[in-house]
Amino acid sequence: MDMNKLVNIISDIVQEQMVQRNPDKYMAEAFKNDEAKIPVGVSNRHVHLADRDLIALFGDDAKLTNFKGLSQPGQFASEQLITLVGPNGVIEKVRVLGPTRKKTQVEISVSDCFKLGIKAPIRDSGDLKDSAQVTLVGPAGSVTIEEGCIIAARHIHMHHSDAVRYGVQDGDRVTVKVSGPRGVMFYEVLVRVHENYKLEMHIDMDEANAACLRNNDSVEIITN
Repeated sequence: MDMNKLVNIISDIVQEQMVQRNPDKYMAEAFKNDEAKIPVGVSNRHVHLADRDLIALFGDDAKLTNFKGLSQPGQFASEQLITLVGPNGVIEKVRVLGPTRKKTQVEISVSDCFKLGIKAPIRDSGDLKDSAQVTLVGPAGSVTIEEGCIIAARHIHMHHSDAVRYGVQDGDRVTVKVSGPRGVMFYEVLVRVHENYKLEMHIDMDEANAACLRNNDSVEIITN
């Protein structure tokens, strides 16, 4: 094993043990050093496609084309756009994000639900059982997914070292404070921890507009 990687692993373990022994002390230090600030990423409606649905919508040789990189390593907004169709309306120019996934997932807001005429549940990413039906239309065809359309639950991406610093674990739910003229408290914010994640809280357009938040604004974890 690479020596630097080994040192980082040991350092993370030691820090985690110290935080567990005295979590209040470490959270207080984080606030004092302004390290509790978490950058915000505002997510507009988007789609993650399975390979079979990518082909159905864009043709047999279709591959996602990188339009621009996203904040999370390895993720990107593609050049491909689709239209969402519901019982009451359509939403055009919905961005497809890459890379492809095992199962197609559509993420929209409450406002989008009214426009489409569907009732998408609030779910953690990947929890698609019994979620909403919607039709996707691309230049080569259309696909109706029986389930897979959700309102994504707000969540925070963290690297392992961030989780140690905040004294949280993957799957925890925390409360987040938004300051400012339209300050709010976001409850039940899911913590997602992975070695490839970059620290960032993700909210949808409705939540961002309600709190006057924009990309790269900062919020704070106040409890867990």
